[in-house]
Amino acid sequence: MIKSELVQVLAAENPHLFVKDVEKIVGAIFDHISTALAEGDRVELRGFGAFSVKHREARVGRNPRTGDPVEIEEKWTPFFKAGKEMRERLNQEDVALAAAE
Repeated sequence: MIKSELVQVLAAENPHLFVKDVEKIVGAIFDHISTALAEGDRVELRGFGAFSVKHREARVGRNPRTGDPVEIEEKWTPFFKAGKEMRERLNQEDVALAAAE
């Protein structure tokens, strides 16, 4: 699902809201999550999961085509860890799908 599809689903479920208002709400949520991560904060959405930032040290990698060593700079990367309720919900669906086959 992409952002525009999310907006359409939320707008359909909330007919009292205009689509442009739903776009602003979704955009604001994503902006706040991005800003918090950029500041080094952790964002936890109960029942869904937690977003955080992990530090990766500088290292020497390999060019897969030539095998030559390549210096890789240190960097910060976003990280998502699914919450317990999300994992349970996904695993219940896997069990239901397997039973249907």
